[in-house]
Amino acid sequence: MAETTPSVEELAAVGFDRLRADRERLDRIDRYIRGEHDGPYTPKSATEEYKLLAKRAVSNWLPLLVKTPSQALAVDGFRRSAEAEGQETPEEWRAWQDQRMDARQAPVHRAALTYGQAFVTVLRDPADPTRPVIRGVSPRLIHVSYADPAADALPLWALQIEGLPEKEGAEARGWLYDGTSVHDVMVGGKDGPRVIGSAPHGFDVCPVVRFAPDVDLEGRVTGVVEPMIPIQDRVNQTVFDLLVSQTFGSFKVRTISGMAPEFKRDPATGEVVLDASGRPVPIPIRADASRFLVAPDPDTKFSQLDETPLGGFLDAIETATKHLAALSQLPPMYLGVGSVTNLSAEAMAAAEMALSRAVEEYRHALGESWELVLFLCAIVKGVEPDPEAEVLWTDAGSRSLSQTVDALGKAVQMLQVPARAMWSRIPGVTARDVEEWAQMAEADDPGLRMADAMASAVAAPAAVTDGYAGGDGA
Repeated sequence: MAETTPSVEELAAVGFDRLRADRERLDRIDRYIRGEHDGPYTPKSATEEYKLLAKRAVSNWLPLLVKTPSQALAVDGFRRSAEAEGQETPEEWRAWQDQRMDARQAPVHRAALTYGQAFVTVLRDPADPTRPVIRGVSPRLIHVSYADPAADALPLWALQIEGLPEKEGAEARGWLYDGTSVHDVMVGGKDGPRVIGSAPHGFDVCPVVRFAPDVDLEGRVTGVVEPMIPIQDRVNQTVFDLLVSQTFGSFKVRTISGMAPEFKRDPATGEVVLDASGRPVPIPIRADASRFLVAPDPDTKFSQLDETPLGGFLDAIETATKHLAALSQLPPMYLGVGSVTNLSAEAMAAAEMALSRAVEEYRHALGESWELVLFLCAIVKGVEPDPEAEVLWTDAGSRSLSQTVDALGKAVQMLQVPARAMWSRIPGVTARDVEEWAQMAEADDPGLRMADAMASAVAAPAAVTDGYAGGDGA
């Protein structure tokens, strides 16, 4: 019996159910990255002062785990495999610049690292079908279905919504992308999903690209935030215990034994003042650095209770942050553990080796996704896509400029690598800089100037001869 193709409504219902099923987990990650953590343990009888300390105990390290590698992920160039010397800027890269992706790529990278995946849609501009529109989409707002989630580059279909409704039974607007069209749908209502419009998107594939820096063979993705939440909770609990000890036990307590307190007396009658329960009201003893305590009774003893040592709490916080750094491949010095005083560029590079390897792995995964995005942009622009093209990443290493230039110079001199091939590897140099340098080099090349002069010298007599022959024939 032949399988029936699911309708748009059925796919929208499946996608919406999956989004609601993932909502709790993704919302928890979103809360933690924004600093809204589960509070540390406090007794049920905790006072307002304890609750205030619990709020102050939140030390949000998680954004640093995302921002540090994402700041080393910046696409700044695109190279086609058959790109000739001096060829104009590829149309795909023009679309990238037109969509301001130099700045808008960062949120995509941060979402991919935070949740484990992010998505980018490529559609045609309704006002200009030859202009691609690139948009990043949070995984909290889109569900994507693959035949093989571990190996497929593009999905079978995807459902994107404006936002999950807060009330049960409320509707939300969405868009379902399949291999031919974009369907405008309403989901979440009591009557089930309904299609309110459809339009072809101009591709023969679903134009949704996944950015998954860490995906396994079963298609499961893992971000850098969720595995670190237990350690983050441990840090918050230790900081809370530190604040409680610092507030209530970090100072010496003076004690007096064997001395009867003096009681308040009525100035008019001289009688002892009683409280509501009939007990005499003692006069408080004021003890501070400016006062000297004296007792008339020789059996009176003055003593003090020592403060609670805070070193153990500080050591526990440092240990937890070391665990956080080790599991996230972040240099411990980024979390305030250790010292970076007088570190050379070589020592800094060695300390960042684990981070550099993680960033390199992310570049391989995310670079393939950006190349697929630009592949779809080429289709929209009407040019032949290049499956062998590649994106170029900014060099964010900690090597010094002199060290890098020295290494590149040795590659040119000792290995006979063309000098022009090394220009793009200089830190801070963009693709536009390389293009301008190439134009300057061609303009300043004496060989090219001599060739232009010879061409001009040969062309001038030819023009005179042709004119003379014409006059003689007349």
